[in-house]
Amino acid sequence: MARTAMTRSPSLSTVERKILLVRGHKVLLDAHLATLYGVETRALLQAVRRNAARFPPDFLLQLDAEEATRLRSQIVISNTRGGRRHAPYVFTEQGVAMLSSVLRSPRAVQVNIQIMRAFVRLRELLATHADLVRKLQAMERKYDERFRVVFDAIRELMAPRASRPRRQIGFRR
Repeated sequence: MARTAMTRSPSLSTVERKILLVRGHKVLLDAHLATLYGVETRALLQAVRRNAARFPPDFLLQLDAEEATRLRSQIVISNTRGGRRHAPYVFTEQGVAMLSSVLRSPRAVQVNIQIMRAFVRLRELLATHADLVRKLQAMERKYDERFRVVFDAIRELMAPRASRPRRQIGFRR
């Protein structure tokens, strides 16, 4: 018997794509969490408000106007009539874990398991990257100047995309 979209838990890659970096924290947007849990955003936030003592400031952040504008340009958040009336909230890993005690449906349990796995996998990937940087630095100290070009090229490939210069697309005139 096939499961419907409402009962199927999200894949790990789906959850990983929704994790954002805000104020140095890996977070999930309230609207994304609501979609994953199969509830409306307002219902999710209402459950959080009813249990406000469980969500200290390091578990739940409300985006300021500038952060909300930046997010609006990256993902679809309505800023017109009928859309959101307030800045979105984001949940840190601890906040998402706390949501599991507030939302108790079977779907919420399954979704929460996938979200926790995504955060763990992200942490493992970051640790691997840091380990690679340390190994590269050790090799650089060990070998002489002849390999400097190779090390610079590897370091450039490891750099985040934002710091790399982007090629312009289109025709030149």
